Amino acid sequence: MTDENIDHPLQEQPEAPVPDDDLHPETTLGELPEVLRQACARAGWSELTPVQKKAIPHVLAGRDIMAQARTGSGKTGAFILPLLERIDPKKAECQALVLVPTRELARQVSEEASVLAGDTGLNVVPVYGGTGYQSQIDAFRQGAHLVVGTPGRILDHLLSRNLNLDHIRVLIFDEADRMLSVGFYPDMRELQRYLPRGGYAAFMFSATYPESVIRLGEEFLNKPIFLGLSGDQVHIAEIEHVYCVVPRMSRDRVLIRLLEMENPSSAIIFCNTKNNVEYVAAILKQYGFDAEDISSNLSQVQRERVLARIRGGKLRFLVATDVAGRGIDIPGLSHVFLYEAPEDPESYIHRAGRTGRAGATGRVITLVDIMEKIELGRIAARFNINMLERKTPEEEDVTAVLEDRITVMLENKRRTMTLAQKERTARFVPTIPRFAHNEDTSALLAILLDELYQQTMNVPPPKPEEKPAPKATAMSAETSTTESQPKKKRRRRKPKKDDQGDSSTGDV
Repeated sequence: MTDENIDHPLQEQPEAPVPDDDLHPETTLGELPEVLRQACARAGWSELTPVQKKAIPHVLAGRDIMAQARTGSGKTGAFILPLLERIDPKKAECQALVLVPTRELARQVSEEASVLAGDTGLNVVPVYGGTGYQSQIDAFRQGAHLVVGTPGRILDHLLSRNLNLDHIRVLIFDEADRMLSVGFYPDMRELQRYLPRGGYAAFMFSATYPESVIRLGEEFLNKPIFLGLSGDQVHIAEIEHVYCVVPRMSRDRVLIRLLEMENPSSAIIFCNTKNNVEYVAAILKQYGFDAEDISSNLSQVQRERVLARIRGGKLRFLVATDVAGRGIDIPGLSHVFLYEAPEDPESYIHRAGRTGRAGATGRVITLVDIMEKIELGRIAARFNINMLERKTPEEEDVTAVLEDRITVMLENKRRTMTLAQKERTARFVPTIPRFAHNEDTSALLAILLDELYQQTMNVPPPKPEEKPAPKATAMSAETSTTESQPKKKRRRRKPKKDDQGDSSTGDV
């Protein structure tokens, strides 16, 4: 393979400037205000993590940021800690809103916020489905200074006028990539109608920044500064390299779990042989995935037809070999899966180069056995790639994610139902417990849920629509020094009687 055929992921990325102290100031624990140092002591922090050092000054200053930070990096503290300076506990009103993708994360963030807040009087309220509305409504009435919740349940309270965002000062998106993966974008757009004209700052934290997340940031943030926490420099774009150690006989099942966990809008799955390409494509189709293979068996006309489908967003998953996949350029491709380790180092670079283009981030996930792990380590060393090992997802991990997505789908459907439709479905509420406690009838319920879920396999999760290229992008150096300007007020939709919350159901 010649150099012209190799797409080095690092060569394709726009080179970001090294930050200086004025553009991207850092702080230390000792430099924080006294109230924040006391909060750190309550949490047992002896020092700040890199994301906290970089992000906290911007949150304190109210400058919109998009921060790239992975789970376990301390990002929750990066946006919660400075809120102690920005929220006035004497005012019984919602002053900060944190949107998260799952109920588990809502609990986790609210618990950490409560520890940091201590006895300052700051009232933290977690808001998510699976629990009754009334306790959340009571908390709002007592004065919820910081609300942490999933977009669906937050929207329910806004529609029912239980929650008011007129006095919000801080809006935070935590794990924005996962929120889009779960399918929360329509809820976030509807929620946007209830935000005030201006006077608040917005912050986004995400492990990856594919094009869809960048566009989401452009809709909610005003000229944000981009903070990449990869190494010692600020990077606008990055490819995340991940691998899972998997026995060969289990690769097809693990691949299916990864696709369901990641839920990418589109992806390429690379195999080493034509036989494996055909096998993987067949397995994915059997499980309901919208997938096609591209191999030497296809005529040029058939090949172009398949490529046109995936480029046009009408095909989610393409399975290919290195030879068949050479030259494929798919805009907005967020994921590349390697069903098996490549046979040579250059092939890995070629495969990885299919994602992370045009300033966006991407993720490459490789399935390897013990011996292939050693070879993958050599590839990482040769090209100076930071290769991260990821725990192989189990069935219970996938089940939790599927529950979240199905709940979001049903909640979205429920909000559009008429009063008569709600009354009609209410007839079956007493039936659910009886079905669920019987092995035979619970299997019947599983059939209904599977049919509902399978409808999503051919449709990618909703994401922000393409917009004309602005004169200055949100990531440009020119805009990164600009202070946040007041946002234009969006019309607020007046809730109708049919929109009132019902405690019989809940969202994620």
